[in-house]
Amino acid sequence: MSDVYVVGADMIKFGRFPAISVPKLGARAAHMALDDAGLTMNDIQALYSGNLVQAAAMVGQRILAEIGQTGIPVVNCANACATGATAFREGWMSIKAGVYDVVLCVGTEQMGKGLLGGGGGKKGIPTEGLLGSGTMPAVFAEAGMEHQRKYGTTLEQFAGVSVKNHHHSTMNPKAMYQIETPLETVMNAEMIAYPNTKLMCSVNVDGAAAAVICSEQKARELGLMSRAVRVRASVLTSDPYQERNLQMPDVNTCTQRAASTAYEAAGVGPDEIDLVELHDCFATAEILHYGNLGLCEPEDAGAFLDDGQTTLGGKCPVNVSGGLLSKGHPLGATGIANIYEICTHLRGEAGKRQVDGAKLGLTHVIGLGSACGIHILERPS
Repeated sequence: MSDVYVVGADMIKFGRFPAISVPKLGARAAHMALDDAGLTMNDIQALYSGNLVQAAAMVGQRILAEIGQTGIPVVNCANACATGATAFREGWMSIKAGVYDVVLCVGTEQMGKGLLGGGGGKKGIPTEGLLGSGTMPAVFAEAGMEHQRKYGTTLEQFAGVSVKNHHHSTMNPKAMYQIETPLETVMNAEMIAYPNTKLMCSVNVDGAAAAVICSEQKARELGLMSRAVRVRASVLTSDPYQERNLQMPDVNTCTQRAASTAYEAAGVGPDEIDLVELHDCFATAEILHYGNLGLCEPEDAGAFLDDGQTTLGGKCPVNVSGGLLSKGHPLGATGIANIYEICTHLRGEAGKRQVDGAKLGLTHVIGLGSACGIHILERPS
């Protein structure tokens, strides 16, 4: 089976665009990725589209109408927060299988404002109430408190994730917010679900990202290998059944399983990863995922942050883009936006936020329900 390479990737600046349709947002990112690869729609053999909120609207076909209806097959994907990563993986699989040589993967979302998951059930009021433990702020607040109980993680350490990621965002012109948030500011912000304050919650934004991926043979034919980022591993998992209170789902096991599989597929260990874009939907989540991804032992996660290991210049910088806390979290676009960020560093094109000497990068997204997508990417040779 052929190796698969990212030969073009880009994203629009995340923000709020109520006057621009979802297909037009996706078209912008698609054109940017095609330009990055130096290709046109005539080179593309299939389109894989990731979108969650408007999934019933056949967004992929509507994007194609904007960028060139060449008659190629279109696959629409919806998989919670792992939607974009799933679309990318479907494209990757089609090339691995030898069905196509060049495909386009696009993730888009228009989020608006407000709390996700707060509307209650379709029939009557759920037993947890309209704003109970089934909402994402509550789920990850509970997970954070469980981590605190087991390992003594402090509120200051959780808040420190937000300080770090907002600092990183000041170097990313495509992040929604590019502001410093000192520890005191983070901790004194409006409490959403203890221990997560408002500045420790990801930002609902509109956004789009795209990637052009290619077989090795085709990349060589097209003369694209000098900037081609190799996909060393592409993994998607769901959770097995476990006897646990379903009002407090385990947010760790899906990532742990995916990470183990991805490292084995790539033939590398977590100590060889140079940078990570992980799913910091809440500050508590990032701390948990340090251990889940094997970057450190779970009990050492707070100290791993405190010691600066996950800050730009540290052992393994995490969310140098600003993460979901600052860059923003348009559900269908996030997975591919993470891939764009890692590719930018592996190509040495990240500017002020460049992770020097990066050879291997990892992207991670998790959608409760459950789905976890992990990709390991390698620097162009």
